[in-house]
Amino acid sequence: MQYNFDELTERRNTGCVKWDSDNDPDMLPLWVADMDFQTAPSVKEAVMSRAATGIYGYVRVPDSYYEALTRWFDTRHGWHIDSDMVIYTSGVVPALSAIIKALVKPGEGVIIQTPAYNCFFSSVRNNHAIEIDNPLKRIETASGFTYEIDFEDLEAAASRPETRLLLLCNPQNPTGRVWTRAELEQVHDICRRNGVRVLSDEIHCELIHKGYEYIPYATIDPEAVVCCSPSKAFNTAGLQTANIVCPDTETRDLIDRAINDNEVCDINPFGVVALEAAYNDGGEWLDALNNYLEDNYRYLRETLGSAFPQLRICDSQATYLAWIDIRPLCISSDNLDKLLRKNGKVHINSGTMYAGDGYIRINYACPRSRLAEALRRLAGVLETL
Repeated sequence: MQYNFDELTERRNTGCVKWDSDNDPDMLPLWVADMDFQTAPSVKEAVMSRAATGIYGYVRVPDSYYEALTRWFDTRHGWHIDSDMVIYTSGVVPALSAIIKALVKPGEGVIIQTPAYNCFFSSVRNNHAIEIDNPLKRIETASGFTYEIDFEDLEAAASRPETRLLLLCNPQNPTGRVWTRAELEQVHDICRRNGVRVLSDEIHCELIHKGYEYIPYATIDPEAVVCCSPSKAFNTAGLQTANIVCPDTETRDLIDRAINDNEVCDINPFGVVALEAAYNDGGEWLDALNNYLEDNYRYLRETLGSAFPQLRICDSQATYLAWIDIRPLCISSDNLDKLLRKNGKVHINSGTMYAGDGYIRINYACPRSRLAEALRRLAGVLETL
């Protein structure tokens, strides 16, 4: 089947965070991580069919939900999940916060590998835990740069007496790294020896570029807790459905208690049918989406690289987020963000929110014509610096 990712769907005035937050009809948003593509046809049809019933009461999650989830990860990624390992919840961020609440006492430490998704920091802070940074090592490459885990520093962080948890991002946001099996095995070895549990956010796991392979961390570490959701890959974040996978019964009971304490224990009927449709019938669409996204990434690199060779662009291996080093421009991330919004009518993410001042993050999950216009505007501003 052919899918039209070039179609321009109007999202303004739909109560959309990405398009309506700036309250500016001329702004092009390349910031918050959702896509400007309609979801997979199977998902859209399932949601519309459920809506047609006209009654949207409390939800009993059916066995078919768990069957779709477990079959998808087993057949697509070689990760066998028993349905009794799964706790559903309203999103990966609420899940992270509840898991930290369950497993980490106030004053105990959580390792974050920076630069990192901004909600990692708030989830640790809001649970009165201590943030312990394990900065990723930047490695220069012929085409830009990439990142590696600083294992010596991770060992030091894990060996601290107050450390209880490593917050892993697999694949990594905002750098787009896909961790290899060897890297994940080394993470497991360090954490196991130091009695540190791993909580892995794997929400971007379906958005992998060609030549790379997503390795579910739980296939290496049976004690890990993993969070996943179809929301990034199938553009269903507003349906607020995610899953926690935890094999250990005692740990799972603690997490389930925290999920209920935080009142994020219910999901809506549209999220249930959307997950089933995505995981049962969305594979072909997802493959086509990944091809389009990778072409967008190449277009972004070629466009910015030819016009501004001084900029270094991270060699992304996953996600739809470009991580760009703007330090040669001699302007801070926050100031460039403000300047782009004011003079270019383009909204990107400042790297400061990810503990990456001197960098910006660009969401390129949109039709190519829209990306081209946004990059044209961005270039116009950069030329004035």
